[in-house]
Amino acid sequence: MQDYITPFIYLLVEMAPYLLLGFLIAGILHSFVPQKVYRKWLSGNDLKSVLLSIAFGVPLPLCSCGVIPTAVSMRKEGASKGATTAFLIATPQTGVDSIAATWSVLGLPFAIMRPIVAMVTALFGGLAANKIASEEEGSDVETSCDDGCCSVPDKMSFWGKCKEALKYGFDDMIQDIGRWLVIGLVIAGLITIFVPNDFFVSYSSNHLVNMLLVLVISIPMYVCATGSIPIAAALMLKGLSPGAALVLLMAGPATNMASIIILGKTLGKKSLIVYLTSIIIGAMGFGLLIDGFLPQEWFTSSIKTTFQASCCHSTEMPATETPWWKVASTIILSYLLIRALVKRLRTGRSEDRVKTGNSENTNNNTVMNTYLVKGMVCNHCKANVQNHLAELEGVKNVNVDLATGLVDVEGDIAPEKVISTVTDLGYECSKR
Repeated sequence: MQDYITPFIYLLVEMAPYLLLGFLIAGILHSFVPQKVYRKWLSGNDLKSVLLSIAFGVPLPLCSCGVIPTAVSMRKEGASKGATTAFLIATPQTGVDSIAATWSVLGLPFAIMRPIVAMVTALFGGLAANKIASEEEGSDVETSCDDGCCSVPDKMSFWGKCKEALKYGFDDMIQDIGRWLVIGLVIAGLITIFVPNDFFVSYSSNHLVNMLLVLVISIPMYVCATGSIPIAAALMLKGLSPGAALVLLMAGPATNMASIIILGKTLGKKSLIVYLTSIIIGAMGFGLLIDGFLPQEWFTSSIKTTFQASCCHSTEMPATETPWWKVASTIILSYLLIRALVKRLRTGRSEDRVKTGNSENTNNNTVMNTYLVKGMVCNHCKANVQNHLAELEGVKNVNVDLATGLVDVEGDIAPEKVISTVTDLGYECSKR
């Protein structure tokens, strides 16, 4: 039995310190950098806006679903299609948490390559989207809330922002990607245990076939940038080439069927084609570069060292003693993951209601209507729907239940207005 448990434990121990650091930095970025700062510099239909969008997006730890509400909001605030597309490509492929975790498990070369690939593919996609966008599409931009869908109030005190940073990094973020991280670890462990060691050997001489196989699996699958790391590491131990592993690391987090459908509706088919083409060409192009021109030892030595004792059915942990800070980080991360999973399971109709301050615009005949919103999969989605509805005139209270997708709206407002507002954000909405 110990043979089956060891790979999971060892992976968790190695990744825990870096993940905690990444979550902390994510919280700091969220609390101390207002979203209006991002949107202010992204409205131009030029190279500058695309480059700035990439610079903003690469360090943000948003998954392929969490990035959509932010990007849609940016687009409505005036960001060009090129800047929005670049942000959509660059952001989910990386993040400070995933880059740190990549270094811990896959080594420095992979940690360097991931942001480089993300930036190059996003640059290509952003410039292509700007080129094909018509003047009508570029000028038809609606405005929405002035403070962004998930931003922290500017007047919040320093300590208030610190508290919000900790809450966002170690509560909201872990709720969003915690289960996918656990799923990634479980899949990695199962691959290590049950996939034959020579599974990819028959394809090792044909790197292109290797990558195409991975690509077919990666594009529709949902996996966050951090959760893809242990999966890639486990597959490399089974013979997957480093270049094909890079395809998984880039294409997996950047796309999933839900994001593809929503992007097609919000940005149009041409932008969606540019989005997918950029990711595919960028991931496979750099994958072929790694397999064909760079020393393989750069990308395999760290994995062999990290997994030698844990992923080859060893019954013992490495001979060296595990540092205390890794043990402490593992205990803290495990507690946070369990807490986040329990909170998601217990999520009911008791979510905090948002008081909008518009009560004077309502009358004594306010009613409560319930709507079913499809497509919300993380706290970013919840905040996006909740805050946009809360700003509508006549709305008194809004209650969003992320687990069930049910949204209660109290106030004097037509259901059609609520449905159109949510639909414009890229979600499906219907009255219950």
